[in-house]
Amino acid sequence: MNFRQTGPVSASRSTLLILSLILLVAFALRIYKLDAHGIFLDEKFTLVCTQGVVQEGANQKDVFFTPGKTYFTPAEFWKPKTLADYNEAIIRSDISNSPAYTGLLALWIELFGIGDYSTRFLSVIFSMGVVVLTYLLAVRYTGSERVGLFSAALAATEPFFVAYAHVARSYSMTIFVSLLSTYLFLLILERRSAGKHPWGMYVAYGLTYAMTILGHSLGAMVFVAHGLYLLFYIRELKTYLALGLTWLIATVVLLLPWFTIGGGKYIFMTMAYQAQFYRNLAYTNPVNNGFGFMLPGTVPNVLKMALPVFADLFWLTNGLTLDALGRRNTVVGLLAGISALALVWRYRRAVTVPVWLPVAVPVLLSGVLLIATIKTGQQVVLAAIPLFGYVLYQAIGQYKQPEQRRFIVLMGMLLVTPTLFLLAMAFKNDHTYGITQRYTSFSFPYALILLGMLFDQLLRMPRYLQWTLGVVTLVQGYYILALNKRILDDRAPKYTQFGVPRIKNPYMTAASSIKQQYAPGDTILYPAIRLKPADEIEKTYWPFSIKDAQMTNLYLPRDARYYQRMDTTQSDRIWLVKGKTGQRVLIFDFKGQTYRY
Repeated sequence: MNFRQTGPVSASRSTLLILSLILLVAFALRIYKLDAHGIFLDEKFTLVCTQGVVQEGANQKDVFFTPGKTYFTPAEFWKPKTLADYNEAIIRSDISNSPAYTGLLALWIELFGIGDYSTRFLSVIFSMGVVVLTYLLAVRYTGSERVGLFSAALAATEPFFVAYAHVARSYSMTIFVSLLSTYLFLLILERRSAGKHPWGMYVAYGLTYAMTILGHSLGAMVFVAHGLYLLFYIRELKTYLALGLTWLIATVVLLLPWFTIGGGKYIFMTMAYQAQFYRNLAYTNPVNNGFGFMLPGTVPNVLKMALPVFADLFWLTNGLTLDALGRRNTVVGLLAGISALALVWRYRRAVTVPVWLPVAVPVLLSGVLLIATIKTGQQVVLAAIPLFGYVLYQAIGQYKQPEQRRFIVLMGMLLVTPTLFLLAMAFKNDHTYGITQRYTSFSFPYALILLGMLFDQLLRMPRYLQWTLGVVTLVQGYYILALNKRILDDRAPKYTQFGVPRIKNPYMTAASSIKQQYAPGDTILYPAIRLKPADEIEKTYWPFSIKDAQMTNLYLPRDARYYQRMDTTQSDRIWLVKGKTGQRVLIFDFKGQTYRY
């Protein structure tokens, strides 16, 4: 395992073939059913922001709320927007979130249209980029093509990556850009160790730094890890000055304008308000509050919420939670695994192992099924975790060069920093609502590289361990594939937020029907749900929601003169009223919240 100091990553023909197959699998998982399920709440926020539209019409008062004006048209809805409109849209509709992704998606939509397939395909591209970058980073800094291939294969099938490639939100982009920033960070340090100043890389690193934070503010934790790495390992003043100047210039030129003049100036106010709002819900209504499950920020509550989030960062431990397996079964499984590890450790240096050992280890692992009250293969996977930890320990020991060990330390920092920050914020804000997988997603590539090192080392372990843990890996692989199938079928609430599959985008369906049936003189009626604001901030300019009308107009021709109005007598149906006969044609029935995702 030679550490690659400089030069591009090279690969053999067989490696390129395997990598191509991995990328093909990754692409298939990411485009399958890409537009089969309608956009949900967060995607709606993104889409209206890309068009400079504020949900509920704060910047469309002349369209919807002019006194005496009873009709509006798509042409009025699509009137040219100013920079102020886009700024207000992202402030009000998406709490000043992800301006870099919103702007990029707006340009993408101008080129490829606003359909669900096209808008989500941008996330597919970034998600594929994550697979490629994971491979490149692993190969360059472990010196092993095999580690790179294992890491890429894990990234290709990682459920979080598959799920969020199907979502028009900033996560896939921000993971890619933050991973690219880590790659550039290490390349810069390589060049600096050779006495060179790679000015182009400084510029690229500054851009990825700014884009990461403007993609999601929690992406800043990646650069906290970079800074800690510098403090631990770098003792060269010019490197400090060069990288410090890079961060400073990028902050002043790209970040400060957004956080002082642009919409970002409201994000900290919004976060403070949300912290108090969610804390109140955690103490008064933790379950049926309409925002999700949340608890007060006590140590037991925070740990309870954090453990499954941290476990699911690792492909091998995905799904191994107390809620899924039960406390007693978890204890039994870990005790069996520790017992198996004790046997392996006892004979780790033996020239020949006892004949009973290759039988005892798998028997101990599989024997948990005889005791466990929940009979599932993941009980065996849980029991094998101590042995996998031992293999990872052995893998780390294989990397002798200081640069390699530093790389492993950096992977560890990048792995834990986002999660530790979420825990600190949970204690500070006194609620657990923010402890969620999305906010630790920047850590996934580094967890996958460590697992790639583990699987590479497994091939050097005694044959009985290879077979035993190889079978366990296949068992976990079955559960990962089953989870990915549920994700693609829209039946994995943790990843897709839905247990009952969504239908195709109802607003796009309604718009298509309107375009086919509308004739001059007809009128389109939109349902109007009475709003129930929780506080002054949630109050809008009208007691009824215009969201269904806004979302449908996103898919109507921009120059259309269709007459449309709100129907405050009902809250579920879009009607087309024929001008000559007055006949009502049902365009779409939302059936309450059933199809309002």
